Amino acid sequence: MSFRRTTFAVAALLLAATACSSGQQASESRQGQTGFVSGNGRVASFPPGERTAAPDFGGTTLDGKPWKLADAAGKVVVLNVWGSWCGPCREEAPAFGEAATELGSSVQFIGLNTRDLDTAAPKRFVEVFKIPYPSVYDPQGKLLLKFRGQKISASSIPSTLVIDKDGKVASRVLGPVTKQTLLGMVKDAG
Repeated sequence: MSFRRTTFAVAALLLAATACSSGQQASESRQGQTGFVSGNGRVASFPPGERTAAPDFGGTTLDGKPWKLADAAGKVVVLNVWGSWCGPCREEAPAFGEAATELGSSVQFIGLNTRDLDTAAPKRFVEVFKIPYPSVYDPQGKLLLKFRGQKISASSIPSTLVIDKDGKVASRVLGPVTKQTLLGMVKDAG
């Protein structure tokens, strides 16, 4: 076996071992995207005194409009990191649409679309799943990196953060979530 193959095999083994040891599993998309981790869907909640500020982030939505977290000041914000190529993201999409519709304008839902190299596939995703809120377009994952060390990893897709009215992370889920879980997370953040 060549040095290059051996190095690749060792790296792949270490990646798999790391994903398994944290209760997460490495996933591969149908479009050949690799290197993301789908979590186990457990909610991690943070008491008010232990919450850390979410990074100030913003960007351009899939519709070409500017969006920034600061514009949602005073509201609970549900941030969902997703990609159109991600199977677990498709699994949870109906729950997000239903929860956003049920909660209305009292809660700001925002998507963070990552690793889609053009806007056609994510726009189709939004249309098919009837997602009623905007998504910031982040094809290279640069905005997602702002959350590194905060509560989510850049490789954890899907991920969801609930940010309280003070701009602090109240809870997190790595992996797909249900509507009831989302509603409970928002209630607990209030």
